[in-house]
Amino acid sequence: MRIATWNVNSVRQRIEHLVTWLKECSPDIVCLQEIKCTDDAFPRLEIEALGYNVVTHGQKTFNGVALLSKLPFDETRSGLAGDAEDVHARFIEGVVSLKSGVVRIACLYLPNGNPANTDKYPYKLKWMSRLRDYTRERLKTEEPLILAGDFNVIPQAADVSNPEAWVEDALFRPETRESFQALLGLGLTDALRAVTDAPGQYTFWDYQAGAWQKNMGIRIDHLLLSPQASDRLVEVGIDSYVRAWEKPSDHVPVWADFDLETA
Repeated sequence: MRIATWNVNSVRQRIEHLVTWLKECSPDIVCLQEIKCTDDAFPRLEIEALGYNVVTHGQKTFNGVALLSKLPFDETRSGLAGDAEDVHARFIEGVVSLKSGVVRIACLYLPNGNPANTDKYPYKLKWMSRLRDYTRERLKTEEPLILAGDFNVIPQAADVSNPEAWVEDALFRPETRESFQALLGLGLTDALRAVTDAPGQYTFWDYQAGAWQKNMGIRIDHLLLSPQASDRLVEVGIDSYVRAWEKPSDHVPVWADFDLETA
């Protein structure tokens, strides 16, 4: 079973890229972030034609997340609990049945938090605290759980090409990384780091200053696994080649293969 995440940076602008990649990668479940459209404007027909069930939590112009699954959803839920006034479309979860039980997928687009000297940074940290609360409760079920998405967190210096340039950035500030480590401390595994310690494993390259051409990247798109999911982890990959396509997203897909029987 292959589960993937991709911040597409506007699904309507990247629909041709998305369809091409879906055909090439053939993931069973996909988490999309920054779809940047309302639910009714999502290009559902193009995705369904490839055999996917689609559920979205959209928002006009900004944010927005979606789940695509070759398996039918047993249940879905939009929005992260803990703040009734938070109207950002940043979180959606779905459950699908497998031969041996179920797997729960949480697709998230964690706040950027910049500029860090504004109220955007406390909002980011509060959102991360709410995510920990969600995870703590879900782990009690002892079912395979995968948190996948754009976390807007650079976990370690090995995850950025030039750490010094990011010291004051909300993605790399000590409080951000400590909060991320606290999330892992609940019992989650960073899928990529479970299979490799190699530096240079980037998932995002800015559009500015020739970042892609110079490989000035960062790793901020992650799949975090519960013990029941990490026990079944087989392989992890980053499809960095799509960043070289014409008019690409600034993020690339990350996928993980699991020893889970879908039927």
